[in-house]
Amino acid sequence: MEDTQSTFPTLEITRRTLIETGTTALLLSSLPRGALAAGADQAEPSPMSIELRVNGHLHHLTLDPRTTLLDALREHLAFTGSKKGCDHGQCGACTVLVEGRRINSCLTLAVMHDGQSITTIEGLAFGNNLHPMQAAFVEHDGFQCGYCTSGQICSAVGMLAESREGMPSYVTADLTHPLTELSDDEIRERMSGNVCRCAAYPNIVAAIKQAMGEQT
Repeated sequence: MEDTQSTFPTLEITRRTLIETGTTALLLSSLPRGALAAGADQAEPSPMSIELRVNGHLHHLTLDPRTTLLDALREHLAFTGSKKGCDHGQCGACTVLVEGRRINSCLTLAVMHDGQSITTIEGLAFGNNLHPMQAAFVEHDGFQCGYCTSGQICSAVGMLAESREGMPSYVTADLTHPLTELSDDEIRERMSGNVCRCAAYPNIVAAIKQAMGEQT
């Protein structure tokens, strides 16, 4: 007689499965009901009013609070010199100066800089006269396609300000004495967050060294 006994698949519970299931259950049980409800029915955040002082001029904006500083500059204020490259903070094409410090504008929200002073590539020149860093990049041909150039120049300006304030880098040999000048290795290390896909790095270093001499 044929054996008609049903066979059921064996449920294998591993240590990893147990940990993952327990962790998920713990997280869900610890969330307040309001958070779970919000996740199920996500409402759009309310627009926020902010003020950005860009290149010396005050701008009043009403933005979605999720708007990045880069998108606020490019899409809302038409400062398109700052480029969107990787949009992940890896290439440096979007570098601007906020209160004199260089930052990747794609990694920060515009609302976080309400009331702060921002300088883009458009604001570096003095009227019809180029900033020394801009002039040096032109003289030394520190660009090819030009897509990274605005970020490179803003980053270089911020980098020289950092070095004048005595900020060391990973390759600074002596932390007890301020740097009197930046070596090629120092410049390359301090500018390593800015990628040039055309590989114009020797020209960029030469341009920065010239501008450094003119600003001291």
